[in-house]
Amino acid sequence: MSVLFQLQCGAQKYDWGKIGRSSSVAKFAAATDLTFEIDEKTPYAELWMGTHPSVPSKNLETQVTLHDILEKDPSLVGTAVATKFDSGSANLPFLFKVLSIQKVLSIQAHPDKSLAKILHENDPKNYPDDNHKPEMAIALNDFEGFCGFRPVKEIKGFLASVPEFRSVVPEEVAKAFIDGVIDEPQTEQDEAVNKSYLQKLFQGVMTAPDATIKDAAEKLVARVQNENDSFAGPYGDDALADLLLRLNIQFPLDIGLFCGVFLLNYVTLKTGEAIFLKAKDPHAYISGDIIECMAASDNVVRAGFTPKFKDVKNLVEMLTYECAPVEGQKMKPASFERSSGDGLVYLYDPPIPEFAVLRTEVSKGQKETIQGLGGPSVVIVTEGKGTIGIKGGKTMAAEPGFVFFVGAGTDIEYVGNEDKLVTYGAFCEV
Repeated sequence: MSVLFQLQCGAQKYDWGKIGRSSSVAKFAAATDLTFEIDEKTPYAELWMGTHPSVPSKNLETQVTLHDILEKDPSLVGTAVATKFDSGSANLPFLFKVLSIQKVLSIQAHPDKSLAKILHENDPKNYPDDNHKPEMAIALNDFEGFCGFRPVKEIKGFLASVPEFRSVVPEEVAKAFIDGVIDEPQTEQDEAVNKSYLQKLFQGVMTAPDATIKDAAEKLVARVQNENDSFAGPYGDDALADLLLRLNIQFPLDIGLFCGVFLLNYVTLKTGEAIFLKAKDPHAYISGDIIECMAASDNVVRAGFTPKFKDVKNLVEMLTYECAPVEGQKMKPASFERSSGDGLVYLYDPPIPEFAVLRTEVSKGQKETIQGLGGPSVVIVTEGKGTIGIKGGKTMAAEPGFVFFVGAGTDIEYVGNEDKLVTYGAFCEV
């Protein structure tokens, strides 16, 4: 069994995806599937790379699913990884994706493992498995999203300067938040106080009557259109005003205008920048193309910007209510010591065991070797042309959209031929 082979990966067509050839997902899917025809009126949202049964990746040459290949040859995953995770040797402990986002995704959070087990047992329809779902997003181009709660000082400022926001929660809740939170918490007790007030405020927003949300949103949108960047006093700016109006076009008068814009950090990323979204933290993707890696789970608890099921009770109870400035939500790549050559290698290593991601860059004529990893890896080419190969052995062409599986312990060599070859590789090792 080969330890390096090319994969054919499937695309998901969700309403929020970019249309036609503007979608990286569509172009990447068409790169290896000659039967894939891009419809310029269809949204292409996600490219799935892995063993998930909904859209299983296949060996491009043999059309055998990656799951079946790993089941037949467990050494490709490695004993350590296979025994560490419930996924076993026939499944990857992570799901690797490319997302092309034109329309905001739902504001959501994911349970940790203990809560996932309870939710799955009580409501398997809405929570189809018992695993957690930490996620990492790496920007392929300009990206924007919501990530974690804003510092309480900012939220307090919005309550004081945006009357429509304040009107959706009981006045005693808003007043208690303004009077009670500690702007610069110094101790764990200070943090606990802030979390308690924030939970009550979030619950007030999420349980507001539909008519209250609709009326407040109508007034808010009208005022933003008239006042633009001054709509929130010192806490408003052109970017926030523009964001609110864009979101209202996509989801008119939605509760997300309040629980998203005024409670969550608005984050923007440039190419190569990343955010890590741990369990129980609220977030939403707004626009852009990203690499995403996550633990293998489908559990989502939604809050806003969605016609789907909203589990408000569990959402209010489960969130951590940790607050941090937007820069604190970003994840900085580190150097990777187990590589050699004249290219560049960056490691995105979140604080969970299921996955990490390597970004490798080699310009024309350059070469970079990644030492064999302690578990399986899935690699996608996002830019340029070159080759990927087993050091001293098999070599394959590498072009945008080409996806490869690399077995545990395999030294891989990248060579740049045209422009700059850029790859992202998700892997797991213990």
